[in-house]
Amino acid sequence: MLQDRLLVRLSTEEGERRSSGGIVIPATAQVARRLAWGDVQGVGTSVRNIKVGDRVLFNAEDQFEVEVHGKTYLVMRERDVHAIASERTEHGTGLYL
Repeated sequence: MLQDRLLVRLSTEEGERRSSGGIVIPATAQVARRLAWGDVQGVGTSVRNIKVGDRVLFNAEDQFEVEVHGKTYLVMRERDVHAIASERTEHGTGLYL
């Protein structure tokens, strides 16, 4: 990857979901624009806060798709990431939002 670009594999969370109150939400239900979680597979040389293996939160609808060896990935800029969930604890809690 070049500059501030990230290569992200979209997490496959297909199927129905369950709300915190126990209500089943079918996979076909579209409530609003939904942010998605993905796993970082590659980072460019200018990326400062994200490492390979981090889990990031972003808007999947605004990103570019690319297919590599039959697998679909998203290419985005570091500034398009809304949150990072990582195991690194140098920032305190381990959840960097």
